[in-house]
Amino acid sequence: MGHSLRPSAGAAAAQAHRLKIGFILARSFTLSAFALFVDTLRLASDQLDRSGRVYADWQVLGSTRHLIASSCGVQVSPTSDFVDPRQFDYIAVVGGLLTVAEPVDYETIRFLKLAASKDVPLIGLCTGSFILAEAGLMKGHETCVSWLHYHQFRERFPDHEARPDRLFRLERKRGSCAGGSSSADLAAALVRRHISRDAERNALEVLQIGRARNQTDIQTRQPLCEYFDDSRVTAVLITMEQHLEGGITIEQLASSVALSRRQLERLFNEKARMSPALAFRRLRLDRAKQILLTSRKPIIEVALDVGFVNTSHFTKEFRRTYGRTPAEIRDSAARDRDEQKGGG
Repeated sequence: MGHSLRPSAGAAAAQAHRLKIGFILARSFTLSAFALFVDTLRLASDQLDRSGRVYADWQVLGSTRHLIASSCGVQVSPTSDFVDPRQFDYIAVVGGLLTVAEPVDYETIRFLKLAASKDVPLIGLCTGSFILAEAGLMKGHETCVSWLHYHQFRERFPDHEARPDRLFRLERKRGSCAGGSSSADLAAALVRRHISRDAERNALEVLQIGRARNQTDIQTRQPLCEYFDDSRVTAVLITMEQHLEGGITIEQLASSVALSRRQLERLFNEKARMSPALAFRRLRLDRAKQILLTSRKPIIEVALDVGFVNTSHFTKEFRRTYGRTPAEIRDSAARDRDEQKGGG
């Protein structure tokens, strides 16, 4: 079912010093991010599916041994107290629901800061990067976040560099990933780095994963609710979503995927049947509509949030796209909510 991990010079060294990961689980953590990461380690750590901790070891760390509930309700108990963080090659923080007021306690934050001071690499899985950033431990590091949480990350940490167009990021002292299946990709990268390619292949084959994606692969995301069969188009659209308020030119967008402006325009016309400028405007207006329907922000603030300098231009473009003005869209949504309440 998997490849035999025959001892080699590299494997012997790996066995002499097993890859050791300490996990910290936030309250309402994402179970899939934790499970995929730890199962990749488990399957890479032994031959076939024996689950022996031959080449890797792991512990769930906690300030108490109380059960920690995941966002889906499944509970996990820590297996170790906070010990010397230098016993681990990496400390991985598994985040979850952003609505939880205090995802980890003070003792956990203190432990993470201690680990950082001892140069133990820290990894944020899913929204674990929010916890690390909140503790001041992601400054100066590019953070990979899910496109779903990108705007929240920017609002909370405006001085941090974040990328919602990549699956994971692995630097020397920090790592982060978008969550979901990208946790397995990041774990596979660590297995490849610290154990062997055979161990990585064994884990992925048992997990029925065709190949591990790398740091340059694009998140699974269809901006504009459409699928475009070109990763460069997708990458540019995601970059546009990062800069809805402005501050980036079409030339810079083209350069981000190693194209000239003319090449990018030709690519967009071929793959998306629209120009980059039109795609950018659609993304801005889609975001504006979402803000109008979910907040009470004044229309001028909504316009500025998505890169329009005045309400008249914003209203004109909005009406041309949706057939109604921003005020009409908001009023209609308010009436619908009132009718639903009355009917209930």
